[in-house]
Amino acid sequence: MSHTGPPPRWRNCPRRGQPVAGKFLPMKTMLGPRYDDQVAEENRFHPSMLSNFLKSLKVKMGLLVDLTNTTRFYDRNDIEKEGIKYVKLQCKGHGECPSKETTAMFIRLCEHFIEKNPTELIGVHCTHGFNRTGFLICAYLVEKMDWSVEAAVAAFGQARAPGIYKGDYLKELFCRYGDEEDTPPAPALPEWCFDDDDGEVDDDGNTGGQESGPSSSGSAPGKRRKEKLKLGAVFLEGITVKGVTQVTTQPKLGEIQRMCQEMAEWDKSGFPGAQPVSMDRQNLRFLEQNPYKVSWKADGTRYMMLINGKNEVYMVDRDNSIFHIANLEFPFRKDPRVHLSNTLLDGEMIIDKVNGQPVPRYLIYDIIKFNGQPVGQCDFNIRLLCIEKEIISPRMEKMKTGQIDKTKEPYSVRHKPFFDIHAARKLLEGSFTSQVSHEVDGLIFQPCGRYKPGRCDDILKWKPPNLNSVDFRLKITKVGGEGLLPQTVGLLYVGNYDRPFAKMKKLRVLAFKKMSLWHVPSTLLLTKHAHPTSHDKRTSEQQWPTPAEQCMRPHCKISS
Repeated sequence: MSHTGPPPRWRNCPRRGQPVAGKFLPMKTMLGPRYDDQVAEENRFHPSMLSNFLKSLKVKMGLLVDLTNTTRFYDRNDIEKEGIKYVKLQCKGHGECPSKETTAMFIRLCEHFIEKNPTELIGVHCTHGFNRTGFLICAYLVEKMDWSVEAAVAAFGQARAPGIYKGDYLKELFCRYGDEEDTPPAPALPEWCFDDDDGEVDDDGNTGGQESGPSSSGSAPGKRRKEKLKLGAVFLEGITVKGVTQVTTQPKLGEIQRMCQEMAEWDKSGFPGAQPVSMDRQNLRFLEQNPYKVSWKADGTRYMMLINGKNEVYMVDRDNSIFHIANLEFPFRKDPRVHLSNTLLDGEMIIDKVNGQPVPRYLIYDIIKFNGQPVGQCDFNIRLLCIEKEIISPRMEKMKTGQIDKTKEPYSVRHKPFFDIHAARKLLEGSFTSQVSHEVDGLIFQPCGRYKPGRCDDILKWKPPNLNSVDFRLKITKVGGEGLLPQTVGLLYVGNYDRPFAKMKKLRVLAFKKMSLWHVPSTLLLTKHAHPTSHDKRTSEQQWPTPAEQCMRPHCKISS
């Protein structure tokens, strides 16, 4: 059974690569005009576009090998009328690599064609033109052109970056043609791999088979999370922190992401940390109904920390990017020779000013797992005690004896204290804020119950009015109507609300970005922001007494 739309992740997948070994042109499948109403003009790939591309290169393609497991994508007659021989070689590519029989058929087909037509190209495509296509082209290079499997994989990766990105395909290639132990790690998944994915259909858009997705690890069948990779993620803005490197290779990246999600009991994709909500007149009553603690809200960067053994310390940001942290040690209190593992912390990176110099520090304010124990289910006061006794104190003891040299660590680690809520006023007074070496921009009210991943309506954040903000997603679009000139407008969306909250009429042409609108006297500052605020019609009306488009009429400043 198949659905009728374009295959998943197809729209933004690159149309084609460059010739490989002067013999093969890898590409994604073309889609006929029947899909035009579902594919934007800039994303289309008709058979006629292939013909025009070949003419521009002044090369001739004599054979096109279609590896997809369906016939619905385009009409083969559109290929054959250009004088190109079309061959259908169905290859599932869904939870399995091309079989030895399929590989042998492909090699025989191409070998016979090249013998008779040595100067003509062979086009090869599966749905996206990477894994099935790359596997079979590499197999031909090894078997018939005496290439090493390493050289074949590298050449395909250069011609169609990032190359074969499924780990099980790479492993099978090296098992057949080399040494399995030499299998390189799968490359980072390209951005388009995360577009419009449908977990219920395979790469060819067919339903009924086992689940397929852009996995690099070749993990077991089942519902897979689709995690978006943000290449070039910055650990801390404005400062370089030594010993910090982003993890981008699979399967390591996926393993760390899944481990953190499972430890936090988060069954969705993305960052598993608890997310506070803004305090308003309605949830203010929670402070009377339940026990709470309070601390200052630092102007820092949110991070969870996974400690999983010696030299296995990782930080997880709100985009679910993973960073490996070198030279950071967490000894086990009961046996300092043993390193902590299976431990998940929550906190924030801040930059303190010490003698005029920036000093990065990680402030731990919660703990979810300690050496495999689900301490996140305990009372918050017990969790604070666990942080101090089991995380901070053992490090301090080893520092006293010189077994940990903090000058070699990338940043310092401290616990963040919480107080009785009656101390809230004092936390905002100058006598306290002057003792803190970083900016304080509000308060956090923490309930004393168990740790809850994701949005938590019980954790309340408060900011003074001059610092309060509402995060919007800005979508640039054109509107018009019969007898009207098209007009570019900006639609403002908040959270997962599918209707625009407000409209901006006068604006520069901007890319589709997520921004934060700061309502300050006489100006409105727009800044890029990663996480739009969840929509609450009641509180939105309180914060926006007039439509946003009217607020935009004063001076508008755009920062990047």
